[in-house]
Amino acid sequence: MGRNLKEYIGIGLKGMAMGAADVVPGVSGGTIAFITGIYEELLQSISNINLGLLKTLKQEGLKAAWKQVNGAFLASLFLGIFVSIVSLAKAIKILLENEPILLWSFFFGLVVASIIYIVKQITKWNFISVANLILGAFLAYYITTLHPLISEDSSLLFLFFAGAIAICAMILPGISGAFILVLLGAYKPILAAVNDRDFKTILAVGLGAIVGLLSFSKILKWLFANYKNYTLAALTGFIIGSLNKIWPWKLTQSVFDKTTGEIVPFMNVSDLGSLSVLQKQINNFERYKIAMEESVLPLQYASENQHIDSQFGIALLLAVAGFLLILGMERLAVRKK
Repeated sequence: MGRNLKEYIGIGLKGMAMGAADVVPGVSGGTIAFITGIYEELLQSISNINLGLLKTLKQEGLKAAWKQVNGAFLASLFLGIFVSIVSLAKAIKILLENEPILLWSFFFGLVVASIIYIVKQITKWNFISVANLILGAFLAYYITTLHPLISEDSSLLFLFFAGAIAICAMILPGISGAFILVLLGAYKPILAAVNDRDFKTILAVGLGAIVGLLSFSKILKWLFANYKNYTLAALTGFIIGSLNKIWPWKLTQSVFDKTTGEIVPFMNVSDLGSLSVLQKQINNFERYKIAMEESVLPLQYASENQHIDSQFGIALLLAVAGFLLILGMERLAVRKK
């Protein structure tokens, strides 16, 4: 079915929303695609990029190949994603540095609403569905408690594989590619490369993403076609378990000392003194890097950090705003259908 310019602009805006979500660790662009009603078309279009496309190109020409791959749709969507990532990467970095609680609160609300939306897509519950949900939740929670890999001198080969793994998460509803990059220790190097226009690093990550996207989309398409309810149940559990990662209030338990290569308890680091000093060090890529954090209630966060406000009131409002934003997007998609 042909589309007009207005519809392609709309697809580009959806791509921008996906890109904005994927920049933040813990939030999935795949969820945005699912909510806005373009997810299945996206999987189908990506899976059409195969060796058969080369045959079509050779025998029928560029126009037929472009139509087979749904090129106008993919071009509009990925242009929106690219523009969003390039334009928002710096803003997200600033917010992570200066207002982490408020940023995480907004996206926490987004993810909670996404859980409700995805659960509503499961048409039949049985023992296997419930087991998948519970297993996914336990697995995701366990992953959030792992120490991030310390990889400050990341090679291009490492970043290639990081891009391939992360893109698999980015196209899954609920699983954040940026979150995977954090666990791999590749998030900050890649974010810095985007901000510094380091095209060699960006190319390595991009090539890895293309390889991962083309291979994993076929697997995902098959799972959704044959085991949709079970797949959605597992993803829902994974989202629930991963909420620990984006909980706004966290206390630092240990830090990685780049000069010694050791992980030491935060309380034993005499030259830091307070969480605010540690955050400044981390944000400027200086001596220390957070190794392990513990999610706590806002009151405990405020009592443990006497000089830092928990910002509970504003954080709650932003969480509600994120929640309502997803519900609004869902209603808009339903109305369009």
